[in-house]
Amino acid sequence: MNTVSEAELQAWVDGRLAPARRAAVDDYLAAHPQQAERLRAYREQNVSLRALFNPVLDETLPEALQQAPRRSWLPTPRMVATLAIAIGAGLLGGAGGWMLHGRMHQTDELLAAQLRTALPRQAALAHAVYSPEVRHPVEVGADQQQHLVAWLSKRLGTQLRPPLLSQQGFELVGGRLLPGDNGPVAQFMYADASGQRLTLYVSSGQQGKQETGFRFAQEGPVSVFYWIDGSFGYALSASVPKAALGDIANAVYRQLEP
Repeated sequence: MNTVSEAELQAWVDGRLAPARRAAVDDYLAAHPQQAERLRAYREQNVSLRALFNPVLDETLPEALQQAPRRSWLPTPRMVATLAIAIGAGLLGGAGGWMLHGRMHQTDELLAAQLRTALPRQAALAHAVYSPEVRHPVEVGADQQQHLVAWLSKRLGTQLRPPLLSQQGFELVGGRLLPGDNGPVAQFMYADASGQRLTLYVSSGQQGKQETGFRFAQEGPVSVFYWIDGSFGYALSASVPKAALGDIANAVYRQLEP
């Protein structure tokens, strides 16, 4: 019996399947509609991801990165010895400390800029991956909201309150747990009557960043309003115009703030 492997199915999704096996895979998918639907969802995700990140290739380098300190040349052993003698004599102590302070300050600013950029991009990526899902857009549905909120609150170490957006035309679909750079992330998904979806991305581990005001980012077709409150970052993502998403973001912010 001529079987079809998972590797061949993934190659079919990526358009890299060997021509000699194409007919066999097409016949297999015709006989297994659930597998065909799964692979179609994968293809839709690929399209969304390309639409999201391909424009990044044409972006200019952010100013914060253009001002990044250049990697300094490596000193020779003789230069190291000379510098050590000078420091021991106290000749370069003050100046060296001030130069090091300046370099560390530049590095801190660069790191902060990178972290600010990371939050909306991670939220937009998660939105692009999961919002097209037909069968499994969330891990836990809104019909188990109490369990969902308790589970995600425990994992993030804070009491989460998914906002009510009925007045904005959106109802909670459910949510899922995601990995983040500095800890667990909660994603809540909403949908309106037309099927338009938006996601609220709640990221832990934002210590040291004092921003609380709204910021806007456009990541490919995905609009993102995001803000940082204490050790948590919040990002609302959807493929809708900026003004419309801004109104919803204000409603979310008012409900999340005590």
